[in-house]
Amino acid sequence: MKGVVIKSTGSWYTVLLNGKTIVDCRIKGLFRIKEIKSTNPIAVGDWVDFEIEEDGRGVIHSIDERKNYIIRKSINLSKQSHIIAANMDQALLIVTLAMPRTSTGFIDRFLLTAEAYHIPVSIIFNKIDLFEEDDVMKDVDDFISVYERIGYKCYKVSAIDNRSCDLLMSLTKDKTTLFSGHSGVGKSTLINRMDANLDLKVGAISEAHSKGKHTTTFAEMHQLSYGGYIIDTPGIKELGLVDMEKEEISAYFPEMRAIRHQCKFNNCLHLNEPKCAVIAAVEKGDIAASRYNSYLGIMNGEELIAPL
Repeated sequence: MKGVVIKSTGSWYTVLLNGKTIVDCRIKGLFRIKEIKSTNPIAVGDWVDFEIEEDGRGVIHSIDERKNYIIRKSINLSKQSHIIAANMDQALLIVTLAMPRTSTGFIDRFLLTAEAYHIPVSIIFNKIDLFEEDDVMKDVDDFISVYERIGYKCYKVSAIDNRSCDLLMSLTKDKTTLFSGHSGVGKSTLINRMDANLDLKVGAISEAHSKGKHTTTFAEMHQLSYGGYIIDTPGIKELGLVDMEKEEISAYFPEMRAIRHQCKFNNCLHLNEPKCAVIAAVEKGDIAASRYNSYLGIMNGEELIAPL
């Protein structure tokens, strides 16, 4: 039998068969050691082959090749990686500019990872109701323009606004969509507004620190009543990059990819080389300084850990 993994708790996997039947599965013992370097050999979104045993539970014996996935370094095991989800049509990165604030470094690393694995991303700026004053909204629009001008679709939403709900429903209908972002940015609240049948647990924001509290423990795929699937993920605290050489990093920044062939040297790393087209573009303002600073942080191997 073949089905899609909709939830993983580390040792047991919930598999959806034919879009209707739920089967609790474990993996075959030897399956764990087949050259799989991630801490989780099977991820939400994976298509698997399994057999039903006499007790009604399943045993997974193989996994289909993934068309894409989002991966990060394991929080506890720095040399290993963790696959957040696999086989998605798109990702919606939920960010907030207050309560809590999402850093540009986090946004840029997520976008880089998605670029590397060919996953289209739209950036959803939530809690936009906190920025109703014209002068404050201008700052928000300036922030958003950094990403729009390099080709990313950006949307301003608020969970208290029905228009935002309609927009997100249209974006996700009949697609498999990853919802990702820090804890506290409102992922579960937005999903509940899109499909009230799901009733996902929603956490509060710590007033002392304006930071989110984890409410989603494991990634889980939810079937939408209007068609499609949402993969809800735990708030990401750490986003370390995996399996990337320094020479290829700039290829995953669209604005750098477009001009890096103009550099004097073919192996230019865009750090301090002479006649570097990327550095020149930063100096002219054609590439945002915040994006270039994110690039420098990545090239210098800086760890990015968001406060909880």
